[in-house]
Amino acid sequence: MARFETLAPKTKKQKPTTMASISNFDKLSPELIYTILDLLTQQNPPSLKSFSLTCKSFYTIESTHRKKLKPLNSTHLPSTLTRYTQPTTLDLTLCPRITDHSLTLIAGAPCAGSLRFVDLSRSRHFTATGLAALVRGCRGLTGLDLSNATELRDAAAATIAEARNLERLWLGRCKLMTDIGIGCIAVGCSKLKVVSLKWCLGVGDLGVGLIAVKCKDLRSLDLSYLPITSKCLPAILKLQSLEELVLEGCFGIDDDSLATLKQESKSLKILDMSSIQNVSHVGLSSLTNGIGCLQQLTLAYGSSITIDLARSLQKLSKLQSIKLDGCAVTCAGLQAIGNGCVSLKELSLSKCAGVTDDGLSSIVRKHMELEKLDITCCRKITYVSIAHVANSCTSLTSLKMESCTLVPREAFVLIGRRCHLLEELDLTDNEIDDEGLKSISKCSKISILKLGICLNITDKGLSHIGNHCSKLVELDLYRSMEITDSGIQPIARGCPALEMINVSYCQDITDGSLISLSKCSNLNTLECRGCPLISSLGIAAIAVGCKQLKKLDIKKCYNINDFGIIPLAHFSQNLRAINLSYTSVTDVGLLSLASISCLQTMIILHLKGLSPRGLAGALLACGGLTKVKLHSSLRSLLPQPLFEHLETRGCVFHWREKVFQDELEDSKCWKMQLAEINNAS
Repeated sequence: MARFETLAPKTKKQKPTTMASISNFDKLSPELIYTILDLLTQQNPPSLKSFSLTCKSFYTIESTHRKKLKPLNSTHLPSTLTRYTQPTTLDLTLCPRITDHSLTLIAGAPCAGSLRFVDLSRSRHFTATGLAALVRGCRGLTGLDLSNATELRDAAAATIAEARNLERLWLGRCKLMTDIGIGCIAVGCSKLKVVSLKWCLGVGDLGVGLIAVKCKDLRSLDLSYLPITSKCLPAILKLQSLEELVLEGCFGIDDDSLATLKQESKSLKILDMSSIQNVSHVGLSSLTNGIGCLQQLTLAYGSSITIDLARSLQKLSKLQSIKLDGCAVTCAGLQAIGNGCVSLKELSLSKCAGVTDDGLSSIVRKHMELEKLDITCCRKITYVSIAHVANSCTSLTSLKMESCTLVPREAFVLIGRRCHLLEELDLTDNEIDDEGLKSISKCSKISILKLGICLNITDKGLSHIGNHCSKLVELDLYRSMEITDSGIQPIARGCPALEMINVSYCQDITDGSLISLSKCSNLNTLECRGCPLISSLGIAAIAVGCKQLKKLDIKKCYNINDFGIIPLAHFSQNLRAINLSYTSVTDVGLLSLASISCLQTMIILHLKGLSPRGLAGALLACGGLTKVKLHSSLRSLLPQPLFEHLETRGCVFHWREKVFQDELEDSKCWKMQLAEINNAS
């Protein structure tokens, strides 16, 4: 008979409890833990969740210390408002559907007393009733963003007027509000310092004048596209603290009305008069007579920049920034600006017709302290201009020169040799080659580099960037067709801070590039549409390695199927937008994305493996969707109640008639067509 021995269960030896075994975290003061939390908030916000799950005490500390709340959708509001008791900011831009009930819930929450700023700029479906509850419940409110609330009327403005402590208010595109409503706000909210009335088409001189008269502490006022005249300007310029005034698109302002203006402003520093065609040097001279402290002036898409207009700026001795985008300029006008604006640090001439070597050179030679220069689409400049820029403006931190097609390859070598402080460089659609990239790699501070449609660069040149530009955050290689995995790998190795990369239509890019990029843990945007050699293997690697991924464009990556999407659904919990058009994804892959609670935008065109039932199920399951782009042929295949239900949740549908295009267009042909269009325009 077999013998059985009864063995006592082995027990793990217990260590004696001593002071040394107590967690070191228990010794930290609350103030020190709050400092740690602040650093996490600045450097790696997602890590706050890990911090709060460490233990109960950390959960409580994080709940009481968090100052900014940004719920993913309105269904999270009750739990969010219950957990966090002392936030100062409530950002609802991810919640397209906010009803009066939602605002009442916020007003009655324990944190209502601590709230100082509420952002409703992307939200709909609330009325004056909900706003009234919010204002009465959140007595300490100092900031409110109601931009794009196109249905709000004067009744809503009257409730806003009850927020006596309000200092910042945005009402952009509140087109149904009138002077009466704005007058109520002016009387009730006398502490306002920042006001935006952009596109409030029902507001005129009367409402703006009341704001200026009643709100004496105004510092920033945006009146873009309002039907105002110069009648309200005297009251505005009397404001002793006003620093920024935006008059973009105010077509009622013209030379005749400005000619009578006598009021001065000693505080105004920023003035935007973009898209005002009726103001020439005569009106501008009248306006600038009394604003000698002006530092930034924007005249984009306005009158021609003649010598007379340029001379009217010479009295602005403190002017540091001039933006003339889209204006017709003359050589004499640019020379006058160069002679008169002695403190210039920023000059923007994007899409300005008439910019030549003589005009641009005359400015840069006299302004060696220039820090930002934008000469996008200045198609007449050549090597001469770039030589003067490189030799004179060695303090440049930003240079934008997209589509300067007459600039030869040799000019880019000069930029790298002389402009070592560059942080942003846009060379899209230029003739730069590998020698130019080798030279530019000496700009070790560069963080944004745009090389889209640069058909002369290869892996050899790009490797220099990867080996020397370790601070690179954003890289655009759109349609730079000679780039392969051999060029992307040095970028992935040498640029650990990389957050965005665009390799769309670089048709030789394979999974090898994506596997390399998966080591860039900060990557949040990947655009690789039109890369037919990329498969699910590469996307899976990105999903596992890049947990911060927010935007993914894999349109026309035909070899990506469900095996690439399912890892995304599991690992990429921060994904906000995805373009799946022309891929091999089926119902299974699309449904798996429902596990990503952050997902807001999906573009789904020409998915052969997608059925109407699978699409309907995915749309219902993805509860946070706010924007979906579909082919119009699907509209009749899905039940109308489905769309009505999703629209009540805050989802907007965009329908496209686009015909199926299976072939990828050659980048050289595409560039030639683009050049023909530009020449014709």
